[in-house]
Amino acid sequence: MVRAFTNSKLNKISNRDLLILAAAVIVIAVIYLLASHFNYGIGFPLDDSWIHQTYARNLAQRGEWAFRPGIPSAGSTAPLWSALLAIGFLISLSPYIWTYFLGALTLFALAVVCEWAVRMLVDSYRPKFPWVGIFFAVEWHFAWAAMSGMETLFHGLIVTTALVLLMTNTHRYLTLGLLTGLAAWVRPDGLTLLGPVLMAILLNGQDTRSKLIAFVRYLIGFGSLFVPYLLFNLAIGGTPMPNTFYAKQAEYASWQTIPIFTRLGQMFLQLLVGPSLVLIPGVIGWLVKSIQQKMWGSLAAFIWCAGYLGMYISRLPVYQHGRYIMPAMPIFFLFGILAFAEFDKGKLFERYHWIGQLIWRASIVMLAAAFIFLGAQSYSQDVALIETEMVVTAKWVAANLPPDALIAAHDIGALGFFDEHALIDLAGLISPDVIPFIRDEPQLTNYLNQQGADYLIAFPGFYPEMTGGVEKVFETNSVVTLKYDEESMAVYLWKTP
Repeated sequence: MVRAFTNSKLNKISNRDLLILAAAVIVIAVIYLLASHFNYGIGFPLDDSWIHQTYARNLAQRGEWAFRPGIPSAGSTAPLWSALLAIGFLISLSPYIWTYFLGALTLFALAVVCEWAVRMLVDSYRPKFPWVGIFFAVEWHFAWAAMSGMETLFHGLIVTTALVLLMTNTHRYLTLGLLTGLAAWVRPDGLTLLGPVLMAILLNGQDTRSKLIAFVRYLIGFGSLFVPYLLFNLAIGGTPMPNTFYAKQAEYASWQTIPIFTRLGQMFLQLLVGPSLVLIPGVIGWLVKSIQQKMWGSLAAFIWCAGYLGMYISRLPVYQHGRYIMPAMPIFFLFGILAFAEFDKGKLFERYHWIGQLIWRASIVMLAAAFIFLGAQSYSQDVALIETEMVVTAKWVAANLPPDALIAAHDIGALGFFDEHALIDLAGLISPDVIPFIRDEPQLTNYLNQQGADYLIAFPGFYPEMTGGVEKVFETNSVVTLKYDEESMAVYLWKTP
C-alpha cells in the first residue's frame, strides 16, 4: 500500500499539501476543544468513550483485559482502539491528550487518503490547493468523531483505505486481506469488507489462475489477523465476537419493528446534515459513470456502502449524529467529490461548466464553514451532557456510597473510570447474563434481586417500572438537561425483598 502511494506518477501529494492538511486538522481540533472548554469543560461526548479509557488503563497499568480489575471481560467493541489508548497511560498523557492526538492523526490520515484517491481517479484534477483533503479534514461528522475518544473514525479510515485501493485497481490483495482483518479488530462490522474485495477479485478480468492467486493472498492476509481475533474473543468472553455485538442488537430489538421508510428517513437526515447534502448529485453521477465504464472497484465500493447503511438501519437506531453509520460516510462523500472534481474536464455543462463549478464550490465552502462552528457547538453540548450527568454521578458514587455496595447501571463508562464499586451492567457489556432479557424490566428486577444489588443508577424514563416508587438518594439536576427539559440521571436505593 505504501508503494502505491509513493510510486504514483499521477498526482503526488507534496510536502506543502501535507502541511496544509495537517494545519487544517489542527485548526479544527482546536476549535472543537475550545468550544467544549468554554461551554463546560474538556471531556468526551459519549459515555462509551470512558469504557475504552477504562479498558486501556487496566491494560497499561495491570496488564489485564478487564473493565473491573481481576475480572476479564469482552466489553470493548474495539480491542485495537482500546490497546492504542493504553499507550497514553504508559506515557502519562491519558485520558485526554493522547486520545485527542490519536483522533487528530486519524483525521489527517483520512484527509490524505481521500485527497490521494481523487488525484488517482480523476486525471484532470491538478490542484494548486488540496481542497478535497481539506473538505474531509473539516467535515463536521469526522471532526466530531476525531475528538470523541471513540474508534468510529479509525474504523472509517481503514475501510476507506481498503475501498480506495479497490477503486484505483491497486491489486495488492495481501494488503487488502490485512486491512480486512485489521478492521475486525476495530469493529466486528469490518468483516463486511469481505464482500467488495471478493467481488472485485471475481470481476477484475484476470484469468482463473490469477484470480485464484489473488484469492489465496487475500485469505492469507485476512486470516493472519482474523484468526487471532476470534481466539482473543473466545479466550476473554467465550464467544467469537465481543459482548457488545450481541448486547446492542438485543437492546434495540424494538427498532427493528419501526417501518423501514421511517428508519431510512432518520438515516438520511443524519447522513445529509451539512455540506454532504450538496454532494448527492455527484454520488449519482459517479454511480452512473461506474456502471457505464464497468469500474468494478467503484461498483464494489457502492454496493458495500449501500449494504453497510442498510445493515445498520435494520438493526440499530441512527442516533448521536449517526455514529454507527459514520464509517460509511467518508466513502459516500468521496463518490460525490469524485464526480464534481471532473467538472474541470468540461464534460458536465460543456461551455458553461465553470458556472456549475462556481455554484457548487461556493455551496461547499459556505456549508463546510458554517458547520465547522455548528458542529463544534454540538460537540460541546454533547460533552457537557456526559460531564454533568455520567461523570458527576460517577464521582458522587465514588465519594458517597459504601465501598462494598453492588451497583446496577445501564451507562457504565464513567462509573468504570472514576469509581471502583462492583457493577451489574444492565447494557450487557460486562454482564452478558442480562442480554437475553435486556429490556424486560420484570426479569431485570428479579435478576437484581437475585444478585443482591444495593443501588440502581439510571435515567427514570429508561426504566420506568424499576424506578417508579423507588427511593432516590441522588440526582444530578444537570443544568444541561434541565435547559432542554430532559430527565436527570439518578441514584436509587435498591431494596432487595
